[in-house]
Amino acid sequence: MSVTGILGKKIGMTQVFDEKGEVHPITVLQAGPCVITQLKTLAVDGYDAAQIGLVEFVKSSKVNKPMAGHFAKSSAAPVKMMKEVGIETAKKSDGEAAQDGVKAGDRVLVDIFSDEKYVDVIGTSKGRGFAGVVRRHGFGGGPKSHGHMFQVQGSIGASSFPSRVFPGQRMPGHMGVDRVTVRNLRIRGIDLEENLLMVEGAVPGPRDGYVMISKAKAPPRERRGFAGAGTVDPLKASKKASGKKK
Repeated sequence: MSVTGILGKKIGMTQVFDEKGEVHPITVLQAGPCVITQLKTLAVDGYDAAQIGLVEFVKSSKVNKPMAGHFAKSSAAPVKMMKEVGIETAKKSDGEAAQDGVKAGDRVLVDIFSDEKYVDVIGTSKGRGFAGVVRRHGFGGGPKSHGHMFQVQGSIGASSFPSRVFPGQRMPGHMGVDRVTVRNLRIRGIDLEENLLMVEGAVPGPRDGYVMISKAKAPPRERRGFAGAGTVDPLKASKKASGKKK
């Protein structure tokens, strides 16, 4: 399967130990299963992409006639959530683009990340309601002694010049429920039978929140030669230099 992403749910957080005995905090994600409900092509739509839907039980009474006809074209069961993901084009040995087997009705599973080390996760952050500047923007606040209002923002004007509030002034307001992207989360484990993906670090959103998991667009470069054969030991170098002087 050559799609670049999959829909899933956030199950929760736990921790795992590696072979060195070091602990790593991980987030467990239910990645799929998904189904391709529509293919976008360059000739018809102007770009190549795949529309995928997360396979969940949906009552037939909750599906209107236009959507029922849309699902019938790909012979896919009704789904609750759909997103578009990119398609990777496989190349032949001579450099030409090869025909991949992606078509409407195919299933997308967590095995698309079997050869990947990092993923990008998009989710919706938790809603915090109406928050002040201390919680929303991390302001230090005022004196905490009696008679002072600790979490009040203070003056926001600019005196007689320019006699207005600058655009983008950080103020109290609605906090959370934002689209948040976390990049380059390291994959710590994959369960192909249960479609589980374990990534190191935190993922935005609450438990059972929907997330979009995709292959890392700009994965970090691996550090090579660090503490390896090419690294000079200063103690050995000093002893070797002192021996030559004698």
